Amino acid sequence: MRIAGTVSDSIVDGPGLRFTVFTQGCPHRCPGCHNPETHDPGGGRTVTVEELGELLAGNPLIDGLTLSGGDPFLQAGECAALAALAHALGKNVWTYTGYTWEVLTAAGRPDWDALLAQTDVLVDGPFVEALKSYSATFRGSSNQRLIDLNATRARGTLVLWSRPDPLAHFTVPLS
Repeated sequence: MRIAGTVSDSIVDGPGLRFTVFTQGCPHRCPGCHNPETHDPGGGRTVTVEELGELLAGNPLIDGLTLSGGDPFLQAGECAALAALAHALGKNVWTYTGYTWEVLTAAGRPDWDALLAQTDVLVDGPFVEALKSYSATFRGSSNQRLIDLNATRARGTLVLWSRPDPLAHFTVPLS
């Protein structure tokens, strides 16, 4: 698997403390991209899924795995295998892509379907510099969507992700 690098303790690539893998290679080449060094599919370095899995497993404080890029769908089979390892460790998986959910689901590509099946939240769509927003939660531009794929699969229709209420599990005594 070719990667540009990893971040072992990200707080900006999804909720909680995350292990982020920046895959190498991106066909979208969005103007203003935050990671233009990831565009060349021949750049970066080669690692195994198992090596990345060991890094992920090595920090018990990690809440989840984030697959970013580049575009993880260029290496969908390897990314799906890594996501499966993350799930086996009880971690959630977020995947960022410049493709839209509609394009991914209509493509009929088994490797893309495998990665989608292992993704809990999909951040889809190209980065659009004119729509860049620092207030767009976990996104670079406001056109990108955070799709809750578990809820989407359960309901059979696209469901956007929303941040859980951190106080939902607390009860306050009435006396």
